[in-house]
Parts: sequence; structure tokens; C-alpha cells
Amino acid sequence: MSFNKRILIFLLICLSLVLLVTAGCTSQSEPGGAPEDAAGEIKIGVVATLSGDGADYGVSIKRGLETARDRINGAGGINGRKISLVIEDSHGDKNEAINAVQKLINRDRVLAIIGPTNSGEMFAAGPVADKAGVVIMGTSNTARGIGEIGPYVFRNSLPEDNIIPITVRKSKEKLGFNRVALLYSSNNDWAVSSAKTFEEALREQGVAIVETQTFADGDTNFQAQLTRVAAAKPEALAVSALYKEAALLLIQARQQGINLPVMGGNGFNDPELIKIAGEAAEGALVGSPWFAGKDDPAVRDFVEEYKKRYHTVPNQFAAQSYDALGIMAEALKTEGAAADRARFRDALAAIKDYRGVTGRFSFDENGNPLMDAVVLQIAGGTYREVK
Repeated sequence: MSFNKRILIFLLICLSLVLLVTAGCTSQSEPGGAPEDAAGEIKIGVVATLSGDGADYGVSIKRGLETARDRINGAGGINGRKISLVIEDSHGDKNEAINAVQKLINRDRVLAIIGPTNSGEMFAAGPVADKAGVVIMGTSNTARGIGEIGPYVFRNSLPEDNIIPITVRKSKEKLGFNRVALLYSSNNDWAVSSAKTFEEALREQGVAIVETQTFADGDTNFQAQLTRVAAAKPEALAVSALYKEAALLLIQARQQGINLPVMGGNGFNDPELIKIAGEAAEGALVGSPWFAGKDDPAVRDFVEEYKKRYHTVPNQFAAQSYDALGIMAEALKTEGAAADRARFRDALAAIKDYRGVTGRFSFDENGNPLMDAVVLQIAGGTYREVK
């Protein structure tokens, strides 16, 4: 055999070995499978708004997940394997959310992802995870159309088109208004969706919308909008905004003498609203699947543990993220689900009547939640259930 032929055969052997190694590496990140972690842990990715506007939502989500993780691992984990959380900060930005999801899938090779925090982020990043065949589950996304993004997209946060009609009905029964002004953030996908739901629910309840005003996330001055609202002489306000803008709007409304009942969207489900707005938040109403004062042993245990860890009562976002990891842990008990992304997706979709701190939970055919909600009212600086 000539020298050149021996060199050629040697190079072909080397090339074959490289291709075999490459194929082995890539197969670990293909949609159907999930790589085994060296430490034997089940890696769940998290994308949350941990800084910037709305950071309190993301921090609450992170705390709820960490509390759930420690409870699950402390009870022996999943068939002896512990859950680990790989956490990324999206800063509330759609592009950052996409980058975080891509990193978690391709570099960290997580089994599934929880988050992102905002509905707009999920509309941007959800399709990325869905195309990769990786479950992504929102715990705070309430805009319409989240579950319909694709078969790998789920949420355990109750859509506002389920909650707001209940909020409007109970609020009208309690307060007897017939004329409402609607105010919402027009550059926030969730707030726009929430406002549309308010419009439909008010119309169905025979309530006239006498004025509509918009603003933007990050705005701090609402005087012009409130002046127009006052001129329309409404009997109540409906507001869809994140807690910071909502709190400032309430303060300025009271300063202008607009002392009317207020119904809020999901952004009102955060004690930070009360901390910032103080007395201006008194009387505000909001629908929620979570009530920290519920007479339930699981709720009491969670509230006690959360207060011990973080010296505050868990809000809806902490409770829903706590339940989200619990729901995932239930799906992980299915044979093969912890090692295969597709099997995990099917096991998650099959969850029925899961008992969590936010109540009894199931998924519908689109990965959206089936559960009940209550209406809460801020009174004495805390949330109380409206009976």
C-alpha cells in the first residue's frame, strides 16, 4: 500500500471518529430527549424578570420556586433525584427572554422551562421553546392566546378572560355602578389583552364605558388622563397596569378627588401595590385564584414556610410558581418523563385535579388552566375575600 493511500485511510478514520463524537453530543440536545445531569439532578430552567420594571413579580416567582424545590428535594426528590433550578434574568425584555430560553435549551440542556414573567415575553420566547420541543410553562402569563402558541407551551396562571368577568360581576353586585372609565397601559401585551376583556365583561354586565385613557409602562404622571376621566363622571374605574404604574395612578386619582371604586387587572395582585399606594389602594378589587387567608392546611403550611424564609406573606405570583413546580414534579413521576422531553410534555398535559395551594388544577387541551377564582378587596392594608 502506498504512503499516500495510508494517509488517506488514516484521515478517513479520523473524520469518522469526529462525526461519531459530534453525533453523540448533538443527540443530547435534540427535542425528543434530555441529557442526564452529571450529578443525577433534573434541571429545570427559569426565566424571570428579576430586575427593572416588574421585578417584584419575578422575585416572588423565584422565591416560590425555591420554596417548592426545597420541599420536593427534602421529601426525597423524584425517585431519588433532586430538582435543580437554572435561573436567568430577562429584565422584562422580550429579546432577553428569547436569549435566556435559547441558552437554557442549547447550553444548559434543561428538561423544561418555567417562565418568562410577562405575557409579551412568552409570546416572543414561547415559540422558540415550542419549536425546540421543550416544555415552557408560564406562572404569571394571563393574556389571551398563551397556551395556543403550541403544544409545548403551558401555563398555570388563570387567563384574565376567566377572572375579569367574575371581578366585574361581583364588584357591580357589591357597589352598584353603571358607568366606568377604563385606563390601561397600551405598550404592554398583557395590559392590552386585559383591557379588551374588561370592555367585553362590562358590556355583558350592562355597564357603560364613558371614557378610555391609555398610558405607557414607565409613566409616572397621569394627571392629563385623570382630568379627562373626571370630566366623564364615571361611577368606578377599571385599571390594567403593572403595580408601579397602578399605584401612582391611584395616588394621583385620590389627589384629584376621584374617590371612586377601582377594579384592577392581574397587576393588582401584588402587595407592592399597597406598599406604594398606601391608603389610595383601599377598596380596590381584583380577581385571583390565590388567597393567603384561605382555611386550608396546605395554604397555611406554605404561608408559614414562606414567611419564615422571606419575612413576608406570599403573593399570587409566589403561590402560582410554587404550584407550577409541584405540578411539574407530579408529571416527573411518570415513567421516563424525567429523561425525555416529549414524554415529559405528554405527562404534564395529562395532569388532572392536582391539589395545590391555589386550589384544584387541571390543564385544558391547549395547556391552559382549569381552576376557580375568588375576588379580593384591599381593606386595612391587606387582601380580603369578597363573599
